[in-house]
Amino acid sequence: MSSTIPTVAKTSRAEKSAAPWYATGFAVVALIAGLRLLLHLVTANRYGVFRDEMYYLDCAQHLDWGYVDQPPMIAVIAWLTRHLFGTSMLAIRLLPAAAGAATVALAGYIAHQFGGRRYAMGLSALATALSGVFVINGHLLTMNVFEPLIWMGCAAIVIRIIQTGDQKLWLWFGLLAGIGLETKYSVAVYGLGIMVGVVLTPERKALAHKWIWLAGLLAFLIFLPNLLWNIHHQWPFVQLMHNIKMDGRDVVRSPLAFMLEQALMVNPFALPLWIAGLAWLFFGRDGRRYRLLGWAYVIEVGVWMALGGKDYYAAPAYPILFAAGGIAVEQWIERTRRAWLKPTFVVAFLALSLPFLPIIAPVLPVEEYVRYQKAIHFSPPLSEHGHAASPLPQYYSDELGWESLVAEIARAYHSLPPEVQAKTAIRVDNFGEAGAVDLFGPKYGLPQAISGHQNYWLWGPRDYTGESMLLIGEGRPEHLPQYFAHVEKVGHFEYPLALEETDIYWGQGLKWNLKDVWPEIKRWR
Repeated sequence: MSSTIPTVAKTSRAEKSAAPWYATGFAVVALIAGLRLLLHLVTANRYGVFRDEMYYLDCAQHLDWGYVDQPPMIAVIAWLTRHLFGTSMLAIRLLPAAAGAATVALAGYIAHQFGGRRYAMGLSALATALSGVFVINGHLLTMNVFEPLIWMGCAAIVIRIIQTGDQKLWLWFGLLAGIGLETKYSVAVYGLGIMVGVVLTPERKALAHKWIWLAGLLAFLIFLPNLLWNIHHQWPFVQLMHNIKMDGRDVVRSPLAFMLEQALMVNPFALPLWIAGLAWLFFGRDGRRYRLLGWAYVIEVGVWMALGGKDYYAAPAYPILFAAGGIAVEQWIERTRRAWLKPTFVVAFLALSLPFLPIIAPVLPVEEYVRYQKAIHFSPPLSEHGHAASPLPQYYSDELGWESLVAEIARAYHSLPPEVQAKTAIRVDNFGEAGAVDLFGPKYGLPQAISGHQNYWLWGPRDYTGESMLLIGEGRPEHLPQYFAHVEKVGHFEYPLALEETDIYWGQGLKWNLKDVWPEIKRWR
């Protein structure tokens, strides 16, 4: 087996054993990952709670095998957050911050697996640590921050299989892939890329063994409860994707524009690194044995292009390319014997990347951020047309104003007579508004919200009949008199730079029982 290990890997192990711990590649990677973790912890309270975070915290109170718009794992993580840490902003961001730091560490570890020494490990970790999409995701409690751990874990197992020939390791791949499918459905696309890579490379020998097939069965069995949930509920996720496509909500890009946004999303200054990594996987003397991972990237990017997916869907593959790129750069510098290029590349990368840190991490107060964005002439790219309502990137604007919205709803609610309040439902338009009412509402004496949006529709109208309702986010208020005996405007909310702006109406005497008309309220989009 030792004859199959690249010479660079042998040298790497010898050097690591002789070096003090603080001078090893692992120490460098740990330092970079620790700084990323610190960045997220000190900025956790900067703006506010993100729209999706509040929704997931509500899902955590309705644990199930599936939800309209995601598999169950994010709700489980939100449940753990609620019960272990609470719902303060720091508590909500603690696990995402740890996952973001782990992504950085895994990038360095995969570089080590490829045979990289300290420089390759540190460079791949640094590129991941300053990659826009990973910094943004590390700040928010969403499934996007945990998904790269699945992809990278699967890649690490594949690398180990290639290096050792141990086909039983496919079982670990199947276990991790199954957990990934319960985290985010897009893991299936990367799995497809891996399988295509198996077929197109010498690793196709795995198909002659039972282990890869058992791994597929294991992944399917882990995913089965969510599949059965979707079948039982008439495929909510498929309905959702169809409705979004029909609405034209997402910004659709050409293949060229898609790839340009890949570079912008990941970090344009890291483009040469991941391109070098892709080339190393396909053509490098030591990298060609891992070509399977190169094919996995090509296939999954091609699938997202064909399906019109959002640019960040392909993001979890890039730390793997960074790791391969770190090897390519390290080997090239050593062949040319220009050691001075090592610190030069790092200093140049930091000098170019750090000025954009406020764009991807909330290090500035929002007013200063707006001035900074104008000063550098940056316009955030749009993934949905509705995000154009604010000059801020959506991941910032959707953190603003939620408690102020709830305070305005509470003012309208408590202006009603006490006997009316007890019968008044708070019906909101979308899961952000519903999550805000449920998170901040207890502080203001409000009941939980009801909504037809996403999973709130499945949770139903509870015991409300419709005799009194506060209506928030009503898109067609002129039609309300058709449904209620009496309607009046009782409030208005708007917040600088936020995406939410809405009137608040009070409707009395719904002309039908709310439970009877609930099926018509469903809004999965």
